[in-house]
Amino acid sequence: MLLKNKTILITGAGRGIGLATVQCALLEGAQVVAHIGRTANIPSQLANASNDQLQVLSGDLSDTNTIEKLWSDALAHQPRIDALINNAGIYAASPLSSPQEWDAGWEQNLNVNLLAPATLCRLAIAHFQQTQEGIIVNLASRSSHRGDDAEHLAYGAAKGGLLALTKGIARSYATTKTIAYAVAPAWVRTEMAEAHIASVGEDTINAELPMREITPADDVAQTIVFLASGRARHANGCTIDITGADYVR
Repeated sequence: MLLKNKTILITGAGRGIGLATVQCALLEGAQVVAHIGRTANIPSQLANASNDQLQVLSGDLSDTNTIEKLWSDALAHQPRIDALINNAGIYAASPLSSPQEWDAGWEQNLNVNLLAPATLCRLAIAHFQQTQEGIIVNLASRSSHRGDDAEHLAYGAAKGGLLALTKGIARSYATTKTIAYAVAPAWVRTEMAEAHIASVGEDTINAELPMREITPADDVAQTIVFLASGRARHANGCTIDITGADYVR
């Protein structure tokens, strides 16, 4: 099993890519600390998981104090964390037409999509320097490379910052065996995307995709778990695009 004897902390694990990653990590033998969201309501898909293998935590990642507590609570459950998966994110609009909504959108996106994972990275790096090794996987986005649409400029900017952070960590801390990767999906079938899929029409979306289907969350989860296994150390600093060839660099 890829993750036997490893402990993984995954944020945003209550649905979508995060939930799929928890399920995959459990199957691969990991001890999982799953940040579910603001309330620790365990998804039905995880209801049968062993308490010895899965610990569930909650917390608002827009609050710095909560982030610090999340990390300390994770260590209280498992004294050693081998990999941090920064998956939690939001897709908040930041329209130019309203100064108030513009400011609010920038604050929300920066807090959750950049500052929260950055704080967890800081805590993880300090821990990994003590344990002498560790892995960080940050969930970026296709928008990290190309920007986002006019209504979501702040989202694209925050995800671009997360990508730069990942590369900086990889370059700066490789000598201490701290490895960092980014995964940059495009369209992924998650609860967050369902409203847009319904409004546009799945057939319309599929017709524009080279593979004629929206990426399943499990495709992303499998990639994250492989990176967290430590079997691709010299891919340190890389970004893996999971776009079904919709965006090719």
